[in-house]
Amino acid sequence: MSTPASIERRKHAQRNRDSIFIEEGELLRVEAFAGDQFIQRIRVPQCAAAAKPGNFIHITCDATLPMRRPLSIMRVQDDWIEVLFKKVGDGMHALSKKRVGDKLSVLGPIGQPFNPDPEKPRALLIGGGVGIPPMVFLADKLRHDDTFEPLAILGSELPFPFELGQSQIPVAGIDADTNSTMPLMERWGIPARLTSLAGFDGCHRGYVTELAEQWLTRLSPEALATVKIFSCGPTPMLRAVADLAARYGVACEVSLEEFMACAVGGCAGCVVRIRTENGDAMQRVCVDGPVFDASSVAW
Repeated sequence: MSTPASIERRKHAQRNRDSIFIEEGELLRVEAFAGDQFIQRIRVPQCAAAAKPGNFIHITCDATLPMRRPLSIMRVQDDWIEVLFKKVGDGMHALSKKRVGDKLSVLGPIGQPFNPDPEKPRALLIGGGVGIPPMVFLADKLRHDDTFEPLAILGSELPFPFELGQSQIPVAGIDADTNSTMPLMERWGIPARLTSLAGFDGCHRGYVTELAEQWLTRLSPEALATVKIFSCGPTPMLRAVADLAARYGVACEVSLEEFMACAVGGCAGCVVRIRTENGDAMQRVCVDGPVFDASSVAW
């Protein structure tokens, strides 16, 4: 028997289905990086036109594999999107073998996006590993709005999937010798700093939360009230980001990573426990998320 609460949850889960498309995409570009990492550019005009930062796609990696795989959208331009992935598992191994001109079945864009708040213009973007792509997409969106002052902190234990550059954009509160950056963000005029325990040149030797706290510590209470954190990465990292946001009393949204089968809310295989006004509820990362308020996640 349906209850008002269950009906409302179904409406919430279905609210983006009219903007999900299934397209035969064409692979336009493939870049391989150290650590078995790949960036692929795929022509999917409908998905590209509708995509928002925080959305993902569900892609068929090979005709021999019936299950699609979810991938975060990293960049969107004209009629194409870009995705970053690491070659782990049968699906990603198969996808890594695709070549320019190959056709790929793409379902997307899927999920609830990030919600930048003009009243909190200091946007702190924290990405770890394959959680970096949504931060790149969000940075690209924010750079076109003079309201926001984004700062990106990106971490990886593998070599970063781009050539490291030395930033010429100073960041108050972060040590001057931590100056390696993502050149793309530097060209966009967005300050970015990198962290790793692997000892890469110019990177903070430690965790993304340590570098974020360096920056947060220098802010006055008035400035902290204008900060909102956006983050994507491994669950332990996201939990640490949520704890950091709570300690400093700043707003925070996280994009969760979960295994999923259908990606459109039908199988309920990607549920997580979320605190709501009506008590804890199991919500689906694919359609209720992947973006959630960090304080609502039952870590």
